Amino acid sequence: MTKKKKAHENKEQEEALEGIAEEEEIIETKAGKEEVGEEGSSKDEIDALKKELFESEEKFLRKCAEIENFKKRMEREKQSSLNYANEELLKALLPSIDNLERALTHSTEESSVNSLKDGVELTLKELLSTLKKIGLEPVEAEGAPFDPNKHEALSHEDSDEHDDNIVIKELQKGYMYKERLIRPALVIVAKKSSDEKKEKEAVSGDEKTVH
Repeated sequence: MTKKKKAHENKEQEEALEGIAEEEEIIETKAGKEEVGEEGSSKDEIDALKKELFESEEKFLRKCAEIENFKKRMEREKQSSLNYANEELLKALLPSIDNLERALTHSTEESSVNSLKDGVELTLKELLSTLKKIGLEPVEAEGAPFDPNKHEALSHEDSDEHDDNIVIKELQKGYMYKERLIRPALVIVAKKSSDEKKEKEAVSGDEKTVH
């Protein structure tokens, strides 16, 4: 191989190597640009997420403030309701007070006994009617069987006219409020006399003997 030919081949190899180097440089440059692009895109995404997070935090704080204000408002309304819970009842009782005052005014006049009695009866009737509207009912007592859930027996009396355990007298009315006992009726309860019990026992014994 002549020197001239060998020099030519070396030149071609050098040119080929240079071409490869240039291509590698171009590839690396492109890759670097792509990396820069990806970094820029990631930064934009992070900024967008930060903005979204900030907006979500603001919304959350606003909601918390709204809930707190709602709680305070409900507490104020609840307290107001408790403070004035009896307002309607008091309004309903005012006419009864008016009637009592009128009855007392007329009691200073002559022949006022009957008018005072009528006034008190009217007031009591009106008062009981008002209380009934809100759920207050008197406990059934006299003539009813004794019920320890509604009656309080102060004593027992012998009675030939009533069966055992029947309420024969009411000393003080009891009251129920919407199915809840708020005061039992004070009562006297009947019991059979000893003589009548003996007669009943004797009759019962005779009937058993016959059978």
